[in-house]
Amino acid sequence: MTGGVEERDQSVSLDLLKQKMANFAKERDWDQFHSPRNLLLALVGEVGELSEIFQWKGEVPKGLPDWKEEEKVHLGEELSDVLLYLVRLSDICGIDLGKAALRKVELNAVKYPASKKNFNTSNGTAHTG
Repeated sequence: MTGGVEERDQSVSLDLLKQKMANFAKERDWDQFHSPRNLLLALVGEVGELSEIFQWKGEVPKGLPDWKEEEKVHLGEELSDVLLYLVRLSDICGIDLGKAALRKVELNAVKYPASKKNFNTSNGTAHTG
């Protein structure tokens, strides 16, 4: 993925990522391999790689204060892989991911109103749908 400093300084949108991923695949003639199934399986593989980072760390505090810089860089790379496959999958499936995500937040707000705190005191987790 190419891009100058100016490109990195601009705000990043899902549409920009979608366009970059489409161009990236086209330039390499990878569209033939980007079926929904293949992209989903690649996404699952990347989620596995992301999971490995946390596998033996126990509970990790917000902000990752005890992590080395190279661990944070690696985490960012794996998070990016997951995001990029998700954006590409949604594009190939014809789903507007931004609109779908906003709709899901709205549905969750109805399903889990703020007036009814859905907090499990036995394990300290909040349900987010």
